[in-house]
Amino acid sequence: MKRLLAAIIMAMISLPAVAQTQTQTNADDCACESQVLPATLAIVNGIAISARDVEKATGESVRKLQQQVVEARRRELDLLINSKLLAIEAKKRGVSTTKLLENEVVAKVVPPTQTEVRTFYDQNKARIRDEFDSVKDDIVRYLTDERERTAAKNFADGLRAASNTIVKVPQAAPVRNESERTQVLATINNENITAGDVEDSLQPLIFDVQEQVYTLRKDELDLSINDTLLVQEAQKRKITTNALLETEVKPEAVTEQQARAFYEQNKERVSGEFAQTKESIISYLQQMELRRAERTFVEKLRAGASIQTFLTVPESPVFKISTNDQPSLGNAKAAVTIVAFTDYQCPSCAAIHPALERLVKESGDKVRLVARDFPLSQHAEAFKAAEAAEAAREQGKYWEYVQVLLQNQSSLNVEKLKSFATQLGLDRTRFDAALDSRKFADVVQTDVDEGIRLGLKGTPSLFINGRRVTAKSYEELKESVDAALKTPTPVRR
Repeated sequence: MKRLLAAIIMAMISLPAVAQTQTQTNADDCACESQVLPATLAIVNGIAISARDVEKATGESVRKLQQQVVEARRRELDLLINSKLLAIEAKKRGVSTTKLLENEVVAKVVPPTQTEVRTFYDQNKARIRDEFDSVKDDIVRYLTDERERTAAKNFADGLRAASNTIVKVPQAAPVRNESERTQVLATINNENITAGDVEDSLQPLIFDVQEQVYTLRKDELDLSINDTLLVQEAQKRKITTNALLETEVKPEAVTEQQARAFYEQNKERVSGEFAQTKESIISYLQQMELRRAERTFVEKLRAGASIQTFLTVPESPVFKISTNDQPSLGNAKAAVTIVAFTDYQCPSCAAIHPALERLVKESGDKVRLVARDFPLSQHAEAFKAAEAAEAAREQGKYWEYVQVLLQNQSSLNVEKLKSFATQLGLDRTRFDAALDSRKFADVVQTDVDEGIRLGLKGTPSLFINGRRVTAKSYEELKESVDAALKTPTPVRR
């Protein structure tokens, strides 16, 4: 079973030394509002929609999201302490943190026996419900993960006990200004961890919460705008909104042929034969058709309305991302640096790659592209493919090799990776030795750890001058690059 060691690292360093109690969340506890919410969020044909109205519908969901930041801030100091202790111990032994954890955690965990797996199943049968044979592998993974967590915590506790660690503040508080960033929270062997270090570490989570909160509010605001337009149109016609919808929304009837086509396309997810599920499928498709017709009518109303909105998209912070000794294209002193975290089995990565290379080529010396690896756990061959790319880089053919990987995403086993090296005229003896010995595994793992620190959840993950962007096309990328060129932000290395 393949597992990223980064997951074990996170399990180890996210275990707080002292249990904390939950309290009611508010914006001050979170300190993650990216803007002061204006009193009026939209004006629709002269009618105002207030922030208070939107918050009534979204408030509870927003508080739950912000609670994630509150809880993370409570344990972040312990995370940073344990992370630093790991790095110190690894340096002392002359190994990477990944290798240290392999030796001290993974290698020392005893796999659960079949008897233990069966006992766990019997004790939890009422909650599991499935037959033993169908879930036994999942139980083995769960029990192994639990043992790794325990072993990791014990190892971390041992490192802390043996170090000169002084915790001056039990947990970090939100930072309000630059002066507060300098507050020393703990020292490890005379090296300080400050409140600013904690806030920098929380940046990815805070921005993620900001984006989710924005989406919640925007979706609710859109619904309010639509409702306002429907009410205004109904009042203009002197009828009820229900009568208006009955008059204007004319969904097309779903045919049995359409239902069968849906069934064939989704057979694996549909429980039962078509004859038994036909009516349910038709009902579902009819609801989808009704919603489509409603959207069409509302969009027509929107097109003829005067609508102003004042809810702004949260701006990404500038993340510290290392670009040292990384594969790159373009001028090293370019005004704009794009950092792309890639998985070689990710179709979206293959789709965006030509646009990235095109931007660098068209921009002369103004834009640089830096490649980082982030193989996802669901892609079994992606990590090895990233190692192979590094082995090709060692021979000066990184970008050529990457191109081949992205063109052959469905077949990236070891033999294929080696055959690609032959295809590009690489020294096979040298390439094969690097791949078989896992010479570059730590290099790839360093990128993975960096991606986890940045809160990445998928690929491609793109940063322009340190700011995270969601561009999915050449046009969107160019727009973001052009904006960065107008107001360049120095990349923090």
